[in-house]
Amino acid sequence: MASTLAYRLRRAFSNPAWICFVWFGLTAGISLLATPVRFASSELARDVKFEVARIVFTALNKAELIALVLFLIVIRVSGAAARWWAVAGLLVMIVMAQSVFLLPELAERADMVVRGIEPPPSYVHAAYSTLEMTKLAILFVTGIVALGWERGSN
Repeated sequence: MASTLAYRLRRAFSNPAWICFVWFGLTAGISLLATPVRFASSELARDVKFEVARIVFTALNKAELIALVLFLIVIRVSGAAARWWAVAGLLVMIVMAQSVFLLPELAERADMVVRGIEPPPSYVHAAYSTLEMTKLAILFVTGIVALGWERGSN
């Protein structure tokens, strides 16, 4: 019984579906639920909303970097790296673009708002949002495909 449980857990954790759905839930919860609700609040001052958003998205980015590393480890250890290399490459490019280029720019813009300066118009938020939605779609579809792949390998 214990060996059967250990085997089932090992198989479950070697499937990338679990990390895709955990990562999807984390990102969707913050990007699609918590952030719009925070900015819809009339009780918070604009500068407070931006300061909280900057802190939350910095923390989300760190969690996503951990999720990305876990995803890469899972697909490598599972022996299915060849199957998932394109998805892994897309996720790496998206997370790195957000981490290295877009989030620092958005953080600077949020700091400007907190200091009472209106930032000039920019494409950065639209680019970040587009990549965020693309990442969510990739994670969701990959999770579903990985579940089907697991069932098909039984």
